[in-house]
Amino acid sequence: MRIIFMGSPAFAVPTLDAVVAAGHDVACVYTQPPRAAGRGKAERRTAVHDRAEALGLAVRHPVSLRDVAAQADFAAIGADVAVVAAYGLILPQPILDAPRLGCINVHGSLLPRWRGAAPVQRAIEAGDAVTGVTIMAMEKGLDTGPMLIRREIAIDRKDAGQLAEEIAKVGAAAMVEWLADPARYPPVVQPEGATYAAKIDKAETRIDWSLDVATIERKLRALAPAPGAWFEAHGERIKLLFADAVAGDASPGTVIDAATIACGSGALRLVTVQRAGRGAMTSAELLRGFALPSLLI
Repeated sequence: MRIIFMGSPAFAVPTLDAVVAAGHDVACVYTQPPRAAGRGKAERRTAVHDRAEALGLAVRHPVSLRDVAAQADFAAIGADVAVVAAYGLILPQPILDAPRLGCINVHGSLLPRWRGAAPVQRAIEAGDAVTGVTIMAMEKGLDTGPMLIRREIAIDRKDAGQLAEEIAKVGAAAMVEWLADPARYPPVVQPEGATYAAKIDKAETRIDWSLDVATIERKLRALAPAPGAWFEAHGERIKLLFADAVAGDASPGTVIDAATIACGSGALRLVTVQRAGRGAMTSAELLRGFALPSLLI
């Protein structure tokens, strides 16, 4: 097929690679524009932008697709289908209607559960045992379109980074499967009972030790590796990337031993942490010369 690919972060790269490897004609890649990032505020391109150029593909990065000129440029490509994976911009109706087979999206959950911006993180946080990927036909509503393929994935104790990587690989394979024979997968209307995966807010990244240990442990995995859940010690933010739930009975935030913190019920034993400006380290590495205070608030 003649394809327009639309994606931005690393999550979308496996789908781009799979579509190219399957022999489809990727006429153009759309991605978000470069943005200032890091301390030096140098412009940083998206992971898809870098990968598309490495593959020798044409790249466009409009700030918006709402103006008539951008929509005309998109339609002029004459695509059979637009393959979308975490593009990050709203697609207005003229864009959705332009490809012959519409716009087909790789969504990181088992719809209708977890429509919205952070499906991987919210599935972990909620304690879901299973999540997955849905290949869906896009329409104007937020992740409301009909489903084409669904694949389940066990969450186990994966963090958001690990789970997103697995979902991306499964989603890439499912998208190529659909592209090979769209008629094999008639659209299925989503059932009732949608839940919404709100965007991660900075305010929820600080650890609340008054919560029960299971809730906190899930939150850690949902936020790892980025933006990361954190606590403050000696005026410094420490990201807590991974921890084990253990028994413990003390006031929330009490440091029971060198690396075990009391929660509202139970306790967390720190496993993997990260200090500002440094890489991930074990709790033992942290505690060499950095003793935690007796109480974390």
